[in-house]
Amino acid sequence: MIFEDLPTTPTSEELIDKAFSRAARAGKAKGGLEAQQSMLQTAANIISDNLENVVTAWPDFDYEDDVHPFYYELADAIVDVDKLRQSLSEVMWASRKAREIHEEYQPRLRKTDTDTARKHRKQAFARLADIVEQVDDELLYINKSRNDLRDLPEINPEEPTIVVAGYPNVGKSSFVNGVTNARGETASYPFTTKGIGLGHFEHDHIRYQLVDTPGLLDRPPAERNEIESQAVSAIEHLADCMLVMVDPSGECGYPLESQLELRDSIAAQFETVPVLTVANKTDRREVWDEDLLGELDADYEMSIEADENVETVLEAAIEAVDYEPELPFEQ
Repeated sequence: MIFEDLPTTPTSEELIDKAFSRAARAGKAKGGLEAQQSMLQTAANIISDNLENVVTAWPDFDYEDDVHPFYYELADAIVDVDKLRQSLSEVMWASRKAREIHEEYQPRLRKTDTDTARKHRKQAFARLADIVEQVDDELLYINKSRNDLRDLPEINPEEPTIVVAGYPNVGKSSFVNGVTNARGETASYPFTTKGIGLGHFEHDHIRYQLVDTPGLLDRPPAERNEIESQAVSAIEHLADCMLVMVDPSGECGYPLESQLELRDSIAAQFETVPVLTVANKTDRREVWDEDLLGELDADYEMSIEADENVETVLEAAIEAVDYEPELPFEQ
């Protein structure tokens, strides 16, 4: 996952202490003007290099090759990407300023006496410290963003993905667990009350992802907060097929009418993605809401409990995804 290897960002105090303590050791190894020059070069290099490394460790949010739209919107749902980019820009500015200070003061240390050189070096150190302190808030925000993003569960946006939606207790997690190796595998996202359910299966040597999103696609859009709504927008970049599961018996705790309203809102939002309505619990057909079955207009019916038509639904989803793997270029 693109954020998991991001290094810890130092605070301004940590970076200044590191630079000046290393510079002091470098100065002790030499004497006279050479010691002052070595101290300045060491301090400036450490500050400039460390600040530059903070920036280059992050992917470039301006390029889709670096950050897939799914992860871009996911990141923006958790941290303010515009603010993060501005912070990274400010830190890169500080890195360049450190080099400019070194280039400005180093010539002054060559053709003078040791005492004067020491004064110039101390002036340079003060300016270096001031530059780093100016971006202290930015360094703190970058590190907070790193901590918020690095533990995101790994979902591969390049793999064909089937997203399972619907109200709680309609059988979504049972379906995901039943047709994949998930076995209850969940991963926590900052914007869900429950963990995302994620499973995988292979068909014709192609690996598919099945994603269940409790806390996001199991209630109407009006009940989602701003962060949750943006997370749903991120899933639009992920989904190749939507399975909306409904329980016509109402035993899930939600009337069929409400379930169909949720289905319609999902279909409206994911209008560029195939959306299949799947009625679960055919083994409980005797308590289905007959008055609304016409409105249900299910694409498929199944019973996870009785293992009826589960494979049929999965094959229909695979067909709807219509994934064609890229073939190596033939000479």
